[in-house]
Amino acid sequence: MANITMRQMLEAGVHFGHQTRYWDPKMAPYIFGARGKIHIINLEKSLPMLVDAMNFIGGIASKRGSVIFVGTKRAASKSIEEEAKRCGMPYVSHRWLGGMLTNFRTIRQSIKRLRQIEKMEEDGSFARLVKKEVLQLTRERDKLEKTLGGIKDMKNLPDAMFVVDVGHEDIAVKEARKLGIPVIAVVDTNCSPNDIDYIIPGNDDAIRSIRLYTQLAADAVLEGRASVPHIDDSDEFVELDEYGNPVKRAAKDSKAKPKKAEKKKVAKKVVSKKAPVAADAVETVKEKAGEAAEKVEAKAAEVAEKAKAKAGEAVEKVEEKAAEVAEKAKAKAGETAEKVEEKAAEVAKKAKAKASKAAGKVEEKAAEVTEKAETAAKKVTEKVEEKVKAATTKKKVAKKKVAKKKTAKKAAVKKSTED
Repeated sequence: MANITMRQMLEAGVHFGHQTRYWDPKMAPYIFGARGKIHIINLEKSLPMLVDAMNFIGGIASKRGSVIFVGTKRAASKSIEEEAKRCGMPYVSHRWLGGMLTNFRTIRQSIKRLRQIEKMEEDGSFARLVKKEVLQLTRERDKLEKTLGGIKDMKNLPDAMFVVDVGHEDIAVKEARKLGIPVIAVVDTNCSPNDIDYIIPGNDDAIRSIRLYTQLAADAVLEGRASVPHIDDSDEFVELDEYGNPVKRAAKDSKAKPKKAEKKKVAKKVVSKKAPVAADAVETVKEKAGEAAEKVEAKAAEVAEKAKAKAGEAVEKVEEKAAEVAEKAKAKAGETAEKVEEKAAEVAKKAKAKASKAAGKVEEKAAEVTEKAETAAKKVTEKVEEKVKAATTKKKVAKKKVAKKKTAKKAAVKKSTED
């Protein structure tokens, strides 16, 4: 089913393993050798194992089973998401939540919440909400879409799991083993092949090699689905007698006849029709199943109509209650707003009065301080002036004394010369 050559694997770099110091000894049978301290994977062993794994995936798809694609590391997330979407299979490409398989009932509740938010966005419920609520819902939706967007259409547990990098996705592998789900995994030289049902020895780090694995897995799913025979309503089931010849069906309104007569007629009448073959039991079961299906559909239609009516009534009641609550909230909000405005006005008035009083007191204190400063300055200037006057008078007196002494000396000199 898988068309892959060794040249394609070489070009994608499937043969490159990890460094020799990081190897797992259990991968020794799949290692060809080492080159430049890097292990080389033996593609002669890897190719048939890859083909077997892809054939197994195709067989599951041919039985209308589902295969979940798992690869959350950066190199694998994009190709896992694209190829899983291409073949219509569930996938996990962002982060594996613990209990995604073992606690699937709880995960279903989160998926239900995601669908509810998406429905609210589609039917225009966001327009009735406040911006903050819309932002919260969009953030919640984006978070759920990242982790659960790939499995939101998965109604039951998958029939198999395709994993890229067993070491990185060890929790997913453990959950699958616990539930008995077969695991198809790409195993590099640094990982253990234990607990893997279909081992694909190869490079799980290179983007090109991961792209090759995911493309092959998606192609195997598509081929397996294409091989399923499609039965239309126009197809007819034909009875066979004990000799393998087709038997003409009796009309429904005809009366029942003994079995021996039926066998004789069956042996004589032959009808040549090219259609799938079935036995009498299949026809009777089909007729009963058709009648039961019609009854179930009628009951389902009645139940659906009743449920729709009840849902409509419930929605109307909820809308009425929501309108009442909104009106009450608006009234309360108006009253509280008026009260807040009144209180704010009172507080503003009190603040203004206090501010004016404080300003008056400050002005009075400032006037007192200025008066005191002026009086002190006047006193200082008076004292300075008095000191200046005293100093000038002292200088004048000293000058007069000096002049008197000079005149006295001159007079004494004259007397001495005259004598």
